[in-house]
Amino acid sequence: MNLVKGGINICGVSIGVLSLESYFPKPPGHIKNPSSLPFTLTYEIIEGLTVSKLLNSPTPDMLAPLLDAARRLERSGVKAITGSCGFLALFQAEIAQAVSVPVFVSSLVQLPMIHTMTQRPVGVLTASASALTDRHLAGAGAAGVPVVVQGMEDSTEFADVILRGARDDMDLDKVERELLTAGRQLVARDPEIGAILLECTDLPPYAHALQRELQRPVFDIITLASMVHSAVLRGSYAGFIR
Repeated sequence: MNLVKGGINICGVSIGVLSLESYFPKPPGHIKNPSSLPFTLTYEIIEGLTVSKLLNSPTPDMLAPLLDAARRLERSGVKAITGSCGFLALFQAEIAQAVSVPVFVSSLVQLPMIHTMTQRPVGVLTASASALTDRHLAGAGAAGVPVVVQGMEDSTEFADVILRGARDDMDLDKVERELLTAGRQLVARDPEIGAILLECTDLPPYAHALQRELQRPVFDIITLASMVHSAVLRGSYAGFIR
């Protein structure tokens, strides 16, 4: 007999994603591209909540739709919940308290772990350095972690498309070059940086190129999602003893 408890509409989903509304390209490596990861994702789109609004004018009334969406994801059977923008760190605690599955809405929650591993400052590449505040770091549990922050707001392609929403089409090669420039500026400011964290979920598609350029470990929302998946859905090992 193999009696399985029902009550879930779609089975076999690992992680749910609280997603901002956006229409620019999401290449492999983006959390809103489900082909980025070797396990199943599902999405709740928060209509009307855009990158620009979250970065430039976050308000408490954003929380209610996020909590509703997180509860819907939990009811759908996901094993953990993440987010499509690192600036959701402002609401990390409230969302985690609202559900009974693990929540990691921002890659910034990795900051204490990265600093513990390296004992050196952590370089943070963010969509907007001016918008990333101590409140975001505190929300992610990273208050007091030594960080060096470099933003992408002075870029052209990235800023036009993602920060200002001037258009939806985007030159991915140009965005990669802009990220490498920002990375070089970051380590030039503090060569003691031990590792890089990508706050922005739009940057992991270029993480391999950034690591090749900077020769440092690179963490992001994809590395975090992979770790959480492996913790909430453990599999048996296929090795041998002798």
